[in-house]
Amino acid sequence: MNPQFLFTAKLYRAFTHSPIAVMEPTSAATIRPTDEDEIRTREGLDAIANEGRLGALLIQFPVSFKNTGLNREYLERLLRQFIEYPRVVEVRHSSWNNAETLAAFARQNVAFCNIDQPVLGLSLAPTEHVTAPIAYVRLHGRNYSEWFDSDNRNDRYNYLYKERELEGWKDRIENVAEKAQRTYVITNNHFESKAGVNALEMKAMVTGKRVLAPPTLIQKYPELRRFADPAEDTDGSSNPQLPLLA
Repeated sequence: MNPQFLFTAKLYRAFTHSPIAVMEPTSAATIRPTDEDEIRTREGLDAIANEGRLGALLIQFPVSFKNTGLNREYLERLLRQFIEYPRVVEVRHSSWNNAETLAAFARQNVAFCNIDQPVLGLSLAPTEHVTAPIAYVRLHGRNYSEWFDSDNRNDRYNYLYKERELEGWKDRIENVAEKAQRTYVITNNHFESKAGVNALEMKAMVTGKRVLAPPTLIQKYPELRRFADPAEDTDGSSNPQLPLLA
């Protein structure tokens, strides 16, 4: 394993989503984590953190979690509850995008997650905030037609970014990286390996160097040839099992 490799983990949804989030908005009044949820969550996080491999803990809320007094109080309690981990908060409602929120995150050494998502109604638009030593970017895709209406969650993330769409995020990533000690960029448009394709393209764009990719991925997505070469074993044979990112 790459000795510098770090994991980012997402906090268990019992702490961030209503148990019936598809039927009711998520808020401090509807989130109901248990003591057992915390015990099991810490077991998983500590297994990574104790090995020095936990880069960040992502605390991700849905768009229905709005910036209200009650929700702010809940979020502050949650941040204290998991204070020993490097915390990142992802909020998807634009009511959180203000100076007060950014100042509160900075005081608590909490990173603001900059996201790309379909901007519908009061959904959060792209940002480039840095409120902690780590910066975090998460690209969900722009599948407007399926974002809220799909019966299958995979349809929501069935989106392949075009090069011109990634270029805008390349600039934002470079801006936040200048202000942070470490920057994480996560592609979450995972359906049919699209996240891997866009991650490799973004890596090549940011570094200015061509990358290696599994030959099978290049075959399925020929546009990747502009940025990637087929990975080969030391004996010269193609190796489709090579990890996407070092």
